[in-house]
Amino acid sequence: MKRFVEGEDRYQSTLFPEVLDEYISEDNNVRVIEAFIDELDLSGLGFHGVEPKATGRPAYHPSTLLKLYIYGYLNRVQSSRRLEKETQRNVELMWLTGRLSPDFKTIADFRKDNGKAIRAACREFIVLCRQINLFTETMVAIDGSKFKAVNSRNRNFTRAKMKRRLEEIEKSLDRYFSQLDSLDRQEAPVAEDKITRIGDKIAALKKQMREMKALEVQMHEAPDKQISLTDPDARAIATNARSSGVVGYNVQTAVDTQHHLIVEHEVTNVGSDRGQLSNIAKKARRAMDTEELTAIADRGYFKGEEILKCHAVGITTYVPKPETSGAQAAGRFGRRDFHYDPKTDEYRCPAGYRLIWRMTTQEKEQTLHRYWSSNCQSCHLKSQCTPSKQRRVTRWEHEAVLEATQERLDRDPDKMRLRKEIVEHPFGTIKYWMGATHFQMKTLKHVSTEMSLHVLAYNLKRVMNIMGIKPLIHAIQA
Repeated sequence: MKRFVEGEDRYQSTLFPEVLDEYISEDNNVRVIEAFIDELDLSGLGFHGVEPKATGRPAYHPSTLLKLYIYGYLNRVQSSRRLEKETQRNVELMWLTGRLSPDFKTIADFRKDNGKAIRAACREFIVLCRQINLFTETMVAIDGSKFKAVNSRNRNFTRAKMKRRLEEIEKSLDRYFSQLDSLDRQEAPVAEDKITRIGDKIAALKKQMREMKALEVQMHEAPDKQISLTDPDARAIATNARSSGVVGYNVQTAVDTQHHLIVEHEVTNVGSDRGQLSNIAKKARRAMDTEELTAIADRGYFKGEEILKCHAVGITTYVPKPETSGAQAAGRFGRRDFHYDPKTDEYRCPAGYRLIWRMTTQEKEQTLHRYWSSNCQSCHLKSQCTPSKQRRVTRWEHEAVLEATQERLDRDPDKMRLRKEIVEHPFGTIKYWMGATHFQMKTLKHVSTEMSLHVLAYNLKRVMNIMGIKPLIHAIQA
């Protein structure tokens, strides 16, 4: 093999360095993991086993297992079995764990039993980022994304799925019964074998029908009329793809606009984002330890009550209003063509007529005011306005808050482009690290733990890229 770079003879004796530390360079990211975990108060965060028991077999210290998991999630190795193998062949993990090699059951149980403490450790890194002044801009972009659970579509049932599956079984039974009737009229010996095979299929379908009926009872007892057999907390959630969806979870994040760090996250099994805005915005403000916060979200978060809650605590929102006007879709004047005058408490229509207050009603715990004009019948623009007798405009009692939100967005429309550039990247990166299966654990509690490990790994790598390894270690130890 001339004129090629040649490797060493595998049978050649080699004197390895006596010090394991010589294998790990000064700018290796495992040194950041070591420094960060060593500075944590694991007992205060709630980790089990910080104080050893007086009797029995010695246990692994929680810091060792936490280092192992953070390294694994940083390097796309989330499986406990794969982590066990890595401890036996990976020099970086040998350095990080002191050549310890816990079995996969011990590794898996640590993640399962210390979920609350792991989530607290994720928050501690955000506290560190705040202390080293990485959150000087008090602005976050909020978004949600759907992540697949350990539950296939075939093991998730909604009312529509259950109805469709039962109809399929009934059609199959009718087809097999029709075949039996046809075979009964035949006298050939081969018909007996076919009758036996079809009878077995009918028995299997009847058994499946009984199982479906039992599941249907459980499904109707569930609050959301949905049941998942593998992961009971997973839910069928629609996605943006046409006629598509996943069985999984809706993960909410708030990402700071300066360094694109995930300052707050929450795993939910609610498919819609409409009721999530104030909750995640308040948590983000608390995590960033600031009185003022600007939150940017897409139109999926638009809900009057949520924007009002943010306004009440001093959070400035940029949320576009969905275009759901039926009149505008039909080519008539939309709601934005009617201008409100707060001084006179009246609306002005495109034809210049006044729409005055007529009545106040209560609908869905909201106080609504209704306005209309007496000139609609004689208006020359009526055909462009309404097919009804009058064009009525409904105004929520806190409509001024929504109008102020829209005015802010009209003055600065680039906020929506900024939101997309900021908040989509972390989701794409984390899903790429997760692979095709996304979550590996079951139930909302454990999935939240797994997501916290992904967020911590993402933020660690992000800050290492921003600051560098050595400066970050010095900041952690300061």
